[in-house]
Amino acid sequence: MNDLEFFASAPKNLEALLAEELRVLGIGSAIEGRGGAGFRGALGDAYRACLWSRLANRILLPLARFPAPTPEALYEGVRDIPWHEHFDLDQTFAVDITAAQAAITHSHFAALKVKDAIVDHFREHTGERPSVQTERPDLQINVYLRRDEAVVNIDLSGESLHRRGYRLAGAAAPLKENLAAAILLRAGWDGIARAGGAFMDPLCGSGTLVIEAALIAADIAPGLRREYWGFQAWRRHDAAVWSNLLKEAADRRARGLAGLPPIHGSDLDARAVRDARANVERAGLGGYVHIENRALPDCTPAAGSVTGLLATNPPYGQRLGDAAELPALYTLLGRVMKERFQGWRAAVLTADPELCRGFGLRVRRMHTLFNGAIECRLMHYELTPEWFHAERQGPRPLPAAERGEGAQMFANRLIKNRRHLRTWLKREDIHAYRLYDADLPEYALAVDVYQGEKLWVHAQEYRAPATIDERKARLRLREALGVIVDVLEIPEEQLFFKVRQRQKGTAQYEKLAEKRAFHEIREGGLRFLVNFEDYLDTGLFLDHRPTRALIRQLAAGRRFLNLFAYTGTASVYAAAGGATSTVTVDMSNTYLDWARRNMMLNSFTGAAHEFIQADCLEWLERTAGNRHFDLIFLDPPSFSTSKRMEGTLDVQRDHVALIESAASLLDNGGLLIFSTNLRRFRLDTDALVALGLATEDLARITLPKDFARDARIHQCWKITAPEHRPRPDAGVRESAWDTAARNRRGAATSTRPAARRGK
Repeated sequence: MNDLEFFASAPKNLEALLAEELRVLGIGSAIEGRGGAGFRGALGDAYRACLWSRLANRILLPLARFPAPTPEALYEGVRDIPWHEHFDLDQTFAVDITAAQAAITHSHFAALKVKDAIVDHFREHTGERPSVQTERPDLQINVYLRRDEAVVNIDLSGESLHRRGYRLAGAAAPLKENLAAAILLRAGWDGIARAGGAFMDPLCGSGTLVIEAALIAADIAPGLRREYWGFQAWRRHDAAVWSNLLKEAADRRARGLAGLPPIHGSDLDARAVRDARANVERAGLGGYVHIENRALPDCTPAAGSVTGLLATNPPYGQRLGDAAELPALYTLLGRVMKERFQGWRAAVLTADPELCRGFGLRVRRMHTLFNGAIECRLMHYELTPEWFHAERQGPRPLPAAERGEGAQMFANRLIKNRRHLRTWLKREDIHAYRLYDADLPEYALAVDVYQGEKLWVHAQEYRAPATIDERKARLRLREALGVIVDVLEIPEEQLFFKVRQRQKGTAQYEKLAEKRAFHEIREGGLRFLVNFEDYLDTGLFLDHRPTRALIRQLAAGRRFLNLFAYTGTASVYAAAGGATSTVTVDMSNTYLDWARRNMMLNSFTGAAHEFIQADCLEWLERTAGNRHFDLIFLDPPSFSTSKRMEGTLDVQRDHVALIESAASLLDNGGLLIFSTNLRRFRLDTDALVALGLATEDLARITLPKDFARDARIHQCWKITAPEHRPRPDAGVRESAWDTAARNRRGAATSTRPAARRGK
């Protein structure tokens, strides 16, 4: 059995790579063919291919080839094969049919004819029949039908070789192991690993790419841990040859693990990380491969790693991921690659190469691969500055010559809006404003203009409904970005784009980058720092412009408290209005530092201006009865969770208790400005009146002209404490807040945060 014919099948477009792999394994006769690679050799060569091929689906041993234009001809050809020489009556078998442009069109019927032929062969020779077993039979028989010919094979692999034996659990759409190996081999990972380079998958899911990278780098046979093979019960199986191959593979594994380079994977999804770690253990790589629960912006190379390969299979809208989220995710991935992994190579598998424009990287080369039936592109990148695009990241503005008719309609609307606002902007000395807010349904963007030392534009795309074709929506977006650049006469680098949507999980995209590029903007004669790249919002909420002006009017001689303060812009306005003191409270040290910088930029420093890092809800409870204020600004997020906050805050559910708690800090006759951007919010005025609090609706007078098209952009009330009111005793107030606190704790299982609002 030293000159046998074999065929190794492979996924589409991997035939040449498989033939090359077989030749590297010492099977010099391997030749690329349709659907795989054929080779001739000894049985040991087929065993080696079974054990070591990272790309093949199956290793087949052809037994017969004959014309099969009809089911009857197929039956006769199969019955003539000496099946009793290949397995016994007490063994089981199963039949698998593969057809391509076959004369016999019904594969299930063809499988029945093959089964009947094998059974009848045994009846003729022994008088008895063997049993069929579809799951892990003793002998797996494959029949390939093409046009009017049949090839009958023994499947030596038994089941697809992509089943390495380590993956029992997986994320929603895991890569097959042989596709993962193909990605790595196309990316040159074997050479990078030999040179000591590290590996990273920052969106690792169930860990397939990470594990396959370790198997390649450690010279571990991918089939070493498989327990089932199609040849084990075959009557011509050579157990001695197989045993020697297993021993050789075990020795190579031990040597390879001793020199394994750093292999890392990470994912934000805690469940996927648990599955990946379990798969790593089953692959025998525990302690060698490291999987971490980490958000994409926090990914960094392993300590001391100056070169390596970053390979990943991010969502691309076919099976996983909300399509509206994908541009932001790809842009974020590009920033991480460029900022954290310089000197590395990258390989990204995607079904939508357009998304990869968000990387801001030039493609070094590209391969077409198939993830099941999905045609994908494997994009290769060099993460060095000479391969970086000079233009901004994210979707690129479409040139005028490539835009459709609708683009001119969008351009006309921008021009009209700009003309309409021009006199008002000049009279009010406004330097940051909303120019466009989804006026046309085809172009669902918010376009904000910031005039500082340069003219910057912050464009946000609203999440499109699921019924909208994502590719058409992306084309319209690129048209809109091109129009913005042209109409406002700015270079691309002064246009910043984000997707505006409800965040999911644990605020994966709350922080988008770490550019730390701050720009100064004037408003109301005051100076503020904005950041267009690192966060979803810029730090200056334009719809609160009249609310901030109202606070300045009310602040003279008053002690001011700013709750949920974010970047502290309301505190700046209060100080400018003559507040005797300001207290700025927020949970985030990052935002408090931003607030300090805003105050210092306007020369408001000293002990009269206090900054407190705390959960505002807990701080209110601790402070009750200890401090008093004359003016309070309360603008909580619509819905919020945090690591520091127990349970959740729901502004509709909790607003009465929250307002009561804040108002308890007011001196007699004090004022509380309460604002919310929850569109369906309803203020419980009866409950507030029962608490002795008077309310006045300020929504109309705090709606700015540039937001007048959408009157529901925010709601605002002035809430007044009586001139002479008995303060509720602590037990009564605490009981009311405890009720809300219990509500918050009861909802603590929810993990969907809202975008932070700011003042």
